[in-house]
Amino acid sequence: MSDLPSPGRRRWLKNTGAVLLLSVSKVGFAAASHVVAIRIWPSSTYSRVTLESSGPLQYKQFVLSNPDRVVVDITHLHLNHVLTRAPDLVRNDDPYIKNARVGQFNKNTVRLVLELKQNVMPKVFTLDPVAGIQHRLVLDLYPAGGKSSRHEDDPLLALLEDYNKGNLEKDQPARAPLPGKAGRDRPIVIMLDPGHGGEDSGAIGKNKTREKDIVLQIARRLKSLIDKEPNMRVYMTRNEDVFIPLRVRVAKARKQRADLFVSIHADAFTNRAARGSSVFALSTKGATSTAARYLARTQNESDLIGGVSRSGDRYLDHTMFDMVQSLTINDSLKFGKEVLSRVGKVNHLHKKTVDQAGFAVLKAPDIPSILVETAFISNLEEERKLRTSHFQQQIAAAIFAGIKDYIASGAPLAPG
Repeated sequence: MSDLPSPGRRRWLKNTGAVLLLSVSKVGFAAASHVVAIRIWPSSTYSRVTLESSGPLQYKQFVLSNPDRVVVDITHLHLNHVLTRAPDLVRNDDPYIKNARVGQFNKNTVRLVLELKQNVMPKVFTLDPVAGIQHRLVLDLYPAGGKSSRHEDDPLLALLEDYNKGNLEKDQPARAPLPGKAGRDRPIVIMLDPGHGGEDSGAIGKNKTREKDIVLQIARRLKSLIDKEPNMRVYMTRNEDVFIPLRVRVAKARKQRADLFVSIHADAFTNRAARGSSVFALSTKGATSTAARYLARTQNESDLIGGVSRSGDRYLDHTMFDMVQSLTINDSLKFGKEVLSRVGKVNHLHKKTVDQAGFAVLKAPDIPSILVETAFISNLEEERKLRTSHFQQQIAAAIFAGIKDYIASGAPLAPG
């Protein structure tokens, strides 16, 4: 039995487009959901397919072999010519999806078939509307090898697997101290966290500049500077356009036994006149300013926008607020002060002191952690600067200098 009735001639063009707006008709039934967009986000860690719709979609998912493929049947939808072009979104460099087919399986069911390049573990879930995005049906494709896959030097895939099973919290015990003094007997380990990624684009400037792209470029530049230091080792929570849940970012820093954690952003504000760079540390007692509270709320929405499954949400409910030690926050404030001083030499400062709020990504209980808002992407002049390699390099160099100043001051690092 074939996956789909023959739909006739199809185009199988593989290009770089990853988003296609769709319109699905209501035929033979009332109050049907309309699919308004389909998106495919390939990455080396996992590939994601998202169908956005005006209402919740009902679906059934199963796998077939020879060849390996994932099938999703969506009820109460009717095919049209735009939906049949969904295969155009599959990129040649997608490590998991070989091609896609879509057709009207029966009167009330659209069938989506993803032919695979390798065996996968599919995870399918739905998301409620958030931040201007309507209902979503999400299909994540993880390599079937899981923890034993080829990502042996990067714990990200294993952490995502634990997260999706709801096991991330119990698999993150207290850190065992590493022998020796950081910077003398062993390298100082620094985790860089480019904010957002994948379906979570972050803030978008008037000229369509996406925060997720800019901060990844800055983080890569900063990584290159740190890589040249013999007494430092640097990792990144993501080094491609992929969505990583906030708790997994924190867990990766702890798994790699990071001594310092730097999250990099370029946020927006309702007033386009807002400008300047800022540095933030965690607060467990409320934000120190209205702006900090606003920025923390928008950054903490990342999981809702990027989309986490129900199992991930269960872990998200187990917050680490009570575990965060005041000593770590004090160290974070000292760390942030050094970075803010250096950043202030290359850009106007939005505030001249380190601000604090409940940023979820800063909640490692034992790692001095800061969040750097490099500039306001909502400000036309700063958006222009953020797009330039010159300013990106200046910001990277300033953060790097702040890291070195903090280390040279003899201030505490994470305990192993």
